[in-house]
Amino acid sequence: AMSAALVGYSSSEEEQEQEEERGGGAQGNPGASNGRPRLPPPAGLPGEPDPEEAVSDDSSRHGGRVRGFPHERGNWATHVYLPYTAQEEFLELLELLVSRARTFVPSLAAMEEFHVSLSQCVVLRYHWIEPFVRSLRERLAAFHRFFCVADQVKVYTNQNKTRTFIGLEVSAGHFQLLELVSEVDGVLKEFDLPTFYKDPSFHISLAWCVGDLAGRLEGQCLRELQDIVDGFEESEFLLRIQWEQIRCKSGNKYFSFPLR
Repeated sequence: AMSAALVGYSSSEEEQEQEEERGGGAQGNPGASNGRPRLPPPAGLPGEPDPEEAVSDDSSRHGGRVRGFPHERGNWATHVYLPYTAQEEFLELLELLVSRARTFVPSLAAMEEFHVSLSQCVVLRYHWIEPFVRSLRERLAAFHRFFCVADQVKVYTNQNKTRTFIGLEVSAGHFQLLELVSEVDGVLKEFDLPTFYKDPSFHISLAWCVGDLAGRLEGQCLRELQDIVDGFEESEFLLRIQWEQIRCKSGNKYFSFPLR
C-alpha cells in the first residue's frame, strides 16, 4: 500500500490500511496566530501493519517515519472519528487541490480515506476493547444527525514536526462536534486514556507529506487552494456534510455507532 500511497491518488476503499492521520483533531501550525499546542504524534501511518501483527519497529518500512508508541503485543491503536464518504466530485476537488499544492511541495500525497477525528490515537489493551466500545455506544446513543460545513483550507503539523497536512477546517457545526468530543472524552477518562485537545481545530485531512513543510504551504499556496475550493462548482453541496454515524477503529476492527 505504501508505494500507492506515495503516488498518492487512489479512490480505492481497499486501502483502509492507510492509517494516515489517526488522531488528527490537529492544531493549526504554531506559526499561526492561535498559539494553541500542537497535536502529539498520531500512531498509525500509511501502509503500516497493525500493532497486533507487527512487533518489530523498522522505520525503513514506513518511509522513515517513527510511530508515536512502540509496537507491543496486545496493544491496539484506537481512534474515534466521523467517517466521510468521498463522492466522485470530492475526489475531483481533491485532485485539483493536490496537483496545485504539489507545485509548492512535490512530495505531497493525497489521503485515501477521509474523516473528522473525535479522539487522538490512543492505545487500548485487547481486553479493554469490548468494554470501551460498549461505553462509547451508551454515551453516543442519544445523539442526532447533524450538519457540518468544512470549507476552510488550513495547514497542520503534528507535534514533533515530522509530518505536515493540508485539511479542510470545519467552519459550521463546531458546537455539535465539541459535544460529541465531550462524550468520547468521558469514555477515555474511564480507561485512563488521554482526552482530545483543548480548543481543537476539527478538519478533514486531504493530503500529507513527511517533514515540517508548513512554511511552503502557508501564504501563497494556501490562498490559491482556498480560491480553488471557493470556485469549485459543487463545493457548497459537497462540503456541507450530514454526519450519519460515528466510527471507532481499534487495531483492524471497526465499530459503528449510528446517529439518530
